[in-house]
Amino acid sequence: MAKRSQILELAVLGLLHEHPMHGYELRRQLNVQLGAFRALSYGTLYPCLKDLVARGWIAEDDTQTANVAASRRAKISYKLTAEGKERFQELMTTSGSAAWEDDNFGVHFAFFGRTNAGVRIRILEGRRSRLEERMEAVRTSLARSRDRLDSYTLELQRHGLESTEREVRWLNELIRTEHEQAFPAPPQQQPQQGSPEPRPS
Repeated sequence: MAKRSQILELAVLGLLHEHPMHGYELRRQLNVQLGAFRALSYGTLYPCLKDLVARGWIAEDDTQTANVAASRRAKISYKLTAEGKERFQELMTTSGSAAWEDDNFGVHFAFFGRTNAGVRIRILEGRRSRLEERMEAVRTSLARSRDRLDSYTLELQRHGLESTEREVRWLNELIRTEHEQAFPAPPQQQPQQGSPEPRPS
């Protein structure tokens, strides 16, 4: 999943889970919702759509296309196929360490609602580990070069470190919530009315 084209494939399949979309709407959603694709061009998106159609993971939605056929230029709408849904789940469940990287994590996180708790926890914990490694590297660098850095460079590194620390705290909270929901604590057994209380040992 390291290649941008593979992340784009995941993003398109995930967005089409909602409802059929034409290329313009897909590009707008990718640009607005998924920050990794802010510079996405039609020259990148349409070859991806063509490839997904050829693989049988998406198909042209004749109903949606017919609704705009009267316009000067009909827009082709795309919908997710059953095979496309299976492919989406495969990409989410088999995602490796690349899912933890800056550009890829947001795409996976955007579709957490369509994955199981095990997948979510694995990606969240992987992201946290990656950020903890980054924080340690920054702290080591600051300790070694503090005296050689000017005040602005030093402040920039501190800002980056604080931002990473905030994200780690956020991830800790998400992971805790996921664990609580996936593995709820058993209810406390209340003593039956009229039964003697256990004596302390």
